Amino acid sequence: MLKIIFGECAGVVTNPAVYFKNTYEDEWITDEMSRNMILDIDKSTVISERIIESPVLGGITPKELSGGVKTLILINNCPDKIFNASACGDNCAKWLLEMGKNKDITINLRHLMDFGNGDFEVYIQNTDQVVHNMRELVPIAGTIVR
Repeated sequence: MLKIIFGECAGVVTNPAVYFKNTYEDEWITDEMSRNMILDIDKSTVISERIIESPVLGGITPKELSGGVKTLILINNCPDKIFNASACGDNCAKWLLEMGKNKDITINLRHLMDFGNGDFEVYIQNTDQVVHNMRELVPIAGTIVR
């Protein structure tokens, strides 16, 4: 299940891009989930663990991926850590929900992320509540984040 901690929180990796740069492993990039996220978010194709073809930048390394994709890859591969997912745009929300269907992940959000119009299941750790859509999420997040 996707678990969210809204607002400031101790122990959170607040700068996922720097953490990624210094800790990612080659096999994370060629993983099927990573390939799909990179293609969807950055519109780029993984050629190998160290070469990604970007339609804008040409050949890049994983270090040049967007902050959102780096954060998603970290969340998927380091489930024992809590990452500041406010480094992600709303286009990453569906991937967070997808990961949460397969395993327990906890993220920190310092803003209200748009998880779309559909139904979902997210646990809000601040209030010990499970929400099922944006209509339930917005009032809770609105009392915590500014």
